[in-house]
Amino acid sequence: MSCLLVAIDPGKSGGIAFLQLNSDNTYTYEAMVMPIAGKELDLPTITQLLKDHQPQKAIVEQVQAMSKNGIPQGVVSSFSFGVIYGKLLGVLAGLGTPTELVRPQIWKGEVLKGTKKDKDAAIDYCRRVFPSVSLIPPRCRTPHDGIADALCILEYGRRILINNPN
Repeated sequence: MSCLLVAIDPGKSGGIAFLQLNSDNTYTYEAMVMPIAGKELDLPTITQLLKDHQPQKAIVEQVQAMSKNGIPQGVVSSFSFGVIYGKLLGVLAGLGTPTELVRPQIWKGEVLKGTKKDKDAAIDYCRRVFPSVSLIPPRCRTPHDGIADALCILEYGRRILINNPN
């Protein structure tokens, strides 16, 4: 089995998804919640996951400071998230994993075409397209939108980068 892609929805409520190519040319998908240790990303666990899977390429959602309900994100929280994002990109660079950043508008426009392109649309899409992948983490009752987003980013990568490598 060869790991073609890893897709990452960064942040503490994000997710990670892997695309494996099987010997019979079928795909296997694996997805999980972003590993957290205390209040920080669990970088040793993330690093080990990436070492274990050895993806040929990473697709990471490109992030920026956002507002919530029209209220701009604070300077401290923006900086903190930027640090998390930088650490994640640093792990990928340190492992030598070629990485492509993709803006949410781009992957949502490709994968969630014809929908509201919100968290519910991503969850609905993943339930249809990836029925064997659980969107509900252990000890939870509801689907995790970070897992759904990571799977959608993975599908974007599969469509764009694998089917059209140029």
